Amino acid sequence: MTTPLQNDLFLRALLRQPTPRTPLWMMRQAGRYLPEYRATRARAGNFLNLCMTPELACEVTLQPLRRFPLDAAILFSDILTIPHALGLGLEFEAGEGPRIDRPVRSARDIDALPTLDPERDLRYVTDAVRLIRRELNGQVPLIGFAGSPWTVGTYVVEGGSSKNFQHIKGMLYGAPRELHRLLAHLTRATTDYLNAQIAAGAQAVMVFDTWGGALSPAAYREFSLRYMAEIVSGLQREADGRRVPVILFTKGGGDWLADMANTGADALGVDWTTDLSAARAAVADRVALQGNLDPSVLYAPPDAIRAEVDRVLASYGHGHGHVFNLGHGIHPDVPPEHAAAMVAAVHELSPQYHV
Repeated sequence: MTTPLQNDLFLRALLRQPTPRTPLWMMRQAGRYLPEYRATRARAGNFLNLCMTPELACEVTLQPLRRFPLDAAILFSDILTIPHALGLGLEFEAGEGPRIDRPVRSARDIDALPTLDPERDLRYVTDAVRLIRRELNGQVPLIGFAGSPWTVGTYVVEGGSSKNFQHIKGMLYGAPRELHRLLAHLTRATTDYLNAQIAAGAQAVMVFDTWGGALSPAAYREFSLRYMAEIVSGLQREADGRRVPVILFTKGGGDWLADMANTGADALGVDWTTDLSAARAAVADRVALQGNLDPSVLYAPPDAIRAEVDRVLASYGHGHGHVFNLGHGIHPDVPPEHAAAMVAAVHELSPQYHV
């Protein structure tokens, strides 16, 4: 029997249902800004071991909830688990970011990609989801996630992080048919992966399109949004008698929010370069919005943080359908007490927008 949720504000907000205040969580809320996370990562030996050990992934998922009254937990994992499971060779080098040992750059490389079986190839993730749900015991919902096919594809083709996306944009403009084949493969794998997370107990899922904003409008619609829409249409949308909401987030995608709202997603993430008032007008209240405090605000003193929280809440305005969050992940060197000041400000200031 499923443990009833004690706090379902996050899920209700994603479905634009009434809530007494604005729920919140933080992207990268389990991460390097917390000393307890750094201690657990040191115990794991390296980042990949941390991701691949369900007990440790569960521990770091729960750590921020012990510090802050947040309204959701997010699975601790990485967007590059799929390339790792596809046998492309994933390593994380200190100060350098991820590296793919065997980049995919030719038709032959694409042909050689195996079919992903999440319960076989990514069992450590689904085991972590099951363990986290058990340990949460209904405290708050659990978010599962994956990277968008375009974003994961940039790492797969480039072989790691990139500033100008030389190889994948060369493929996009010079060999678009091959890139579509790669993105279709990643889309099938990502859909199956997210459905496996939902089956294991994820109560909402989010697709992170970190590099969609690097595309032109036409290329974004063809090579990123199209595949995210396919994922949305292929997801299991009910579990435990509740809807499983889907959040799409394209960093730098403020101009495309109306198009994103047409995918069937329940909510859209908004970064800090777009006012929530403009975002809300663009989507005409068809979907919920998540965001969008500039993460660098958390370097400021608590009174300045409170003022910026107030500005974000006022920008969304009255009514339901807002999940407060940062506009991207929390920076590693932010003092935890500054994150606490943000959480307290949301709790204090948001109820006025729900009466």
